[in-house]
Parts: sequence; structure tokens; C-alpha cells
Amino acid sequence: MPFTRRPHPSYGRQRIPAFEVVKDSIQIMRGCFGGCAFCSITVHEGRIVQSRSEASILAEIGRMSREPDFSGTVSDLGGPTANMYGMNCSEPETREKCRRQSCLCPTICPRLATDHGPLIQLLDAARRQPGVKQALVASGIRMDLALRSPEYIRQIAQHHTGGLLKVAPEHVDPEVLRRMHKPPIESFEAFARQFQQAAAAAGKREFLTPYFIAGHPGCDLRAMIDLALYLKRHGLKPDKVQDFIPGPMDVATCMYYTGLEPASGESVYVPRGGRERRLQRALLQYFKPENYADVREALEQADRLDLIGDGPECLISSRPPKIAASKERTPRPGKEAPTAGYRPHRKTAKRRP
Repeated sequence: MPFTRRPHPSYGRQRIPAFEVVKDSIQIMRGCFGGCAFCSITVHEGRIVQSRSEASILAEIGRMSREPDFSGTVSDLGGPTANMYGMNCSEPETREKCRRQSCLCPTICPRLATDHGPLIQLLDAARRQPGVKQALVASGIRMDLALRSPEYIRQIAQHHTGGLLKVAPEHVDPEVLRRMHKPPIESFEAFARQFQQAAAAAGKREFLTPYFIAGHPGCDLRAMIDLALYLKRHGLKPDKVQDFIPGPMDVATCMYYTGLEPASGESVYVPRGGRERRLQRALLQYFKPENYADVREALEQADRLDLIGDGPECLISSRPPKIAASKERTPRPGKEAPTAGYRPHRKTAKRRP
């Protein structure tokens, strides 16, 4: 439809930060067959991916490129997952009866058509449109799918990454990943190697932005400490992290409230309460001085004192940084330190002048 691609007139002339982020992006598909336990996209957009035609997408790029404020950069050609475009079950009759929660977990279904050819062709055509200098992919990429097409990884690294590319390994612990319906961490490692090689071959300096989640059902302090160690060994210092929050309609929310995996009935450990969730989140950013006290508490609680010290494997030093020491001395709300002054109950109390 010939939408105006403009905010509703009721906003007037005021600047809308959320609109600025997406005003030069284009949705090329909707729906997702990933079936991640913590995500409800499959429920409200469908498990069958609906892909727009190449002609429709290029026509929208043409309209956008003629706008006076267009910078020449298409900020995103994506959707819930950037590289599911044109993919679907190769046996429609079987698809109608299929009861798998995910076409990708625990392994990629052999009936799933995973050809990246139509997407590569679309991206190539998009960046060659008149008035377009760059056509980037800012939506997250499903790495296990991308590994089936080295040419797609090469094209993304050479032409469609604006310095950072979003990927979502989410965790490293096999049991937690199984609860999440995510592939093993080896998929992330293999994708990272191929992407960096492709970027280097193109003469570009590009990086991956990996997302990780703390506090997911099935994740305890031991699993989060393993994740923190993985981040340290691989030199990863995530600036933004995700804290699991129960949302409507997803499987992980069911596990959070019932303590059971709904498909099998297995008991699932669920981190509850603000304290443990705070400790898990701090472990994702163990390197930040303001997280020192929480990380130390988590390591002591998990009996991992071997990770406190100055050795190469240690997560934190035995000596708190200055900012952490001052934070420890600062009383928490409701526990203010007593101050000198008038005390009505004391015999020696004297009113201040």
C-alpha cells in the first residue's frame, strides 16, 4: 500500500526519537519459525514466514529515495529475523499438520527450505537502486541458518554491515540453551569466524554485537558464572544486556510461573526475587566497577572463591575498586546511617538552636 511513511499528524512538528530510528528502514518479511522460548513473535505474527515480493520492496525503496530528507542509506532491510526471507517448509501438506515448536531446534528440520539465494538477490538489487548509497541489515541474524550460506555471510560483511552486526547467542550453557530453544554456542563461534574472515577479505573493520540473557528459567548462578568466564576468555564486554522478564504468550513465561517445562513436564529451576536476578545480571558485566559487590556476592554464594584474585582466570580482584568501595559504604534506601543531632529519647538530648 502507498503509505506515507510519516508519523501521524497529531504529533505536529515535535521530534520523535523512535521514528528517527526506523524512518529509513524497510520491513521485508514478517513471522518467525525460530520458536525461541522467551519470544512471542511466533504467536502474534505466525510461524509461517510471509515475505514481500522483490518488486514491492524495491518500489518502496524508490519512493523513499525521492524524499528530500533521505540520506542515501537504507538503515535496515529486515524483520523479526533478517535472514528468513523467502524461507518456508518445502512440503506444505506436512506443514499444516506439523506440531514442532521450532523449525530450527533442536536441529534444523530437513523439510525447511534454507536457500539464501532470493535474499542475496534482493540485497544486491537494493544497494544498486538509484539514490541509494548503502542498504544495511540492522535486524538480528539467525546464525545457524546463515552458516548454510557462506556467500550470504560474505555479502553481509562486504556490503550490508554498518560497523556492527546483531546476533543472539543468548547463553553458553547447553541446558539453558535447550530451555531457550536456541542452538549451541558453537554456532556463534563458527559464524563469528566466517564473518571476521569475510570482513577482513573486504578490507573492513566490523564487529558482532552478541546479545545475552540473564535470569532465564533453567539458569542458575553456576550457569551465569560459566557465561561470565566465556565472555572473559573471548574478550567480550557487552555494553547492553537483557534481563529476562516474563511476557505474554511465550513458553519461558509458562516455565517461570509453573516451574515446569510445558512440553515434557520436567521440573525447571527458576531464578526468582530481585536479589538473585540482580546477581545474575551483574555477572554479565562483571568488569564494571559498580558491579563488583554483586559479582563478589554471587561468587561467594556459588563457592567460587577461586575466581576472586589477580590470576588470569579470575573475574574480579580481591581488592574492590574505589567506586565499589564507596558504593558499599553508601547505605541503601531505608537503612540510612544514624546522624548526630537531636534525639528526643535521650536524657542528654539538646535541641539545636
